[in-house]
Amino acid sequence: MLITPSHEVFKDSDIDEEPMCCSGRSSSDLEKAGVRIKKLSSLMKVIELDGPEGEVEVFKAAADPCRLRILKLLKEGELCVCEIMTALDMTQPTASHHLRILEKAGLVRDRREGQWIFYSLSDPSVISLLEGADRISDSLT
Repeated sequence: MLITPSHEVFKDSDIDEEPMCCSGRSSSDLEKAGVRIKKLSSLMKVIELDGPEGEVEVFKAAADPCRLRILKLLKEGELCVCEIMTALDMTQPTASHHLRILEKAGLVRDRREGQWIFYSLSDPSVISLLEGADRISDSLT
């Protein structure tokens, strides 16, 4: 059974094993193409079971220019909300709003010290994500 992003359900018997694309250009490749299509079908089952929701939230949170700037600032280390506000010339409610979204997506964490709240990246992999995005954007220019 294959569940597509449009939530249609297909049984394995519904999948046309004769390839419609480059996978089966010659008749000698038809068997290989059929195996490949079955593997891709199985992979989609796993992808749909895992659900992309978590990854979508991460990318949505990081996609906002202001939040991306906050993440880049936090690459340098832990910062207080007031430092983030000053660096980005924004109000406390705006900074807190963006930080809350980043925290909900699991990209940052906070630490309270008295009346001050300090933010840092939640995991070193966030730096890898930012650096990967930089490399991709550099390759586009």
